[in-house]
Amino acid sequence: MNDETTVSPEQAAADDALRARLREMLENGLETEVEPRAYDDQTIQAIVARLQERPHDDYENKLKIAGFTLQPWQGEDDIEEACETCMYYVVHRRFCELPELMLPVEPEWSCRLWRI
Repeated sequence: MNDETTVSPEQAAADDALRARLREMLENGLETEVEPRAYDDQTIQAIVARLQERPHDDYENKLKIAGFTLQPWQGEDDIEEACETCMYYVVHRRFCELPELMLPVEPEWSCRLWRI
């Protein structure tokens, strides 16, 4: 049975390797654009447009533009913005399905395109 929560062992290994690479970039001080947060349509569209201009495998710039952090962002009204609570997060795969990102991520990471 193959559904959206099931990936091949090869895909899971590729996700793990890329997730480790992304973590290493962030741990090594990659500066990302954590603000302004994407709380309004104009900001969302501007960030998404910039991401759409990047090649699908331009991971460094995807992290920068999306404003990724290794820990949850403390958002408006003290809402903790973490990947695991975002509507684009695929729990069993630990993956962001936002079409402009499509990245393996950790549950505690965050980006400025976070949505409940």
